[in-house]
Amino acid sequence: MKKLIFILLISLVVFPSCKENAKKNDEVITTYYLIRHAEKDRSDASNKNPELTEQGLKRAENWAKHFEEVQFDAIYSTDYNRTKQTAMPTAKANNLELQYYNPFKIKIEEFIETTKGETVLVVGHSNTTPQFVNKILEESKYEDIEDDNNANLYKVTLSKNGKTSELSKVDIN
Repeated sequence: MKKLIFILLISLVVFPSCKENAKKNDEVITTYYLIRHAEKDRSDASNKNPELTEQGLKRAENWAKHFEEVQFDAIYSTDYNRTKQTAMPTAKANNLELQYYNPFKIKIEEFIETTKGETVLVVGHSNTTPQFVNKILEESKYEDIEDDNNANLYKVTLSKNGKTSELSKVDIN
């Protein structure tokens, strides 16, 4: 009888804490990785939709290597050659189709709801990528990227505890 009471008491203590830990583990976390396109061909200033240079193509492949340990659920790109070419190696590595977005027309609340609980890569431009991060964060935290900088990596995490972000430079050439 003492054993039975002991087991009952242990059950009352252990199992509620297991349930609480399970709730913590079931927390919905959304993670966004945002980058600017790789180096573009600047040989024709009138070309509004240039391809990547050899260095840019190498950087795009290196982004895919950099993200090897990340399992993406979706990859978004603006509909420009340079962004699509930057995103494509990572999309192929994750067996994903590119999804296109217009950074000037995106409804951020809908985007966040659509991608809730996912890990997402977003490829944009020097002026749109930091602004996209700012929209997710609902604050003006990041400035436009310098035109010669293709190395910024923004990571934004949304959880029940709030929104966090970090900026790192990833020299992958």
